Amino acid sequence: MKHLFPAALLLAAAPSLAEAEAVTIRGEVIDTWCYFSGVMGGPDAVQGTAHHTCAIWCSAGGIPVGLLGEDGTVYMILAIGGDDQSASGQTQLELASHEVTVEGDLFARDGLNYLVINTLVEDHGITNINHTDFGAIPGFAIPNPEG
Repeated sequence: MKHLFPAALLLAAAPSLAEAEAVTIRGEVIDTWCYFSGVMGGPDAVQGTAHHTCAIWCSAGGIPVGLLGEDGTVYMILAIGGDDQSASGQTQLELASHEVTVEGDLFARDGLNYLVINTLVEDHGITNINHTDFGAIPGFAIPNPEG
């Protein structure tokens, strides 16, 4: 009985854990470094086929991937299905720049959205929203395009 009170105090003082919300989200698997840093241009330049190769290299190098939802919300992907690696995992490499529909657990805290994907409902294929506008290599990514 004498240990019950300190244990209750410890539980009361512990920080609350984020609650998971079951969600279904459709969006593009993105390279979070280029998307947030602006190193390759604005958000529209780091999506789709024009950014596909870079997205693969960033993921392979350990940069976390995200899911850019149709509403513009970015979700940091912690894990996809049975893939044990949260960054540079084979599943993430295969899905770079693809539009997907997923079911998973959303953890939101302090303005950040983290997603554990339980099921890849559908792989809609690689996004092709900016290849026509930017080409295979965006012009602003070439150090001196005038020569």
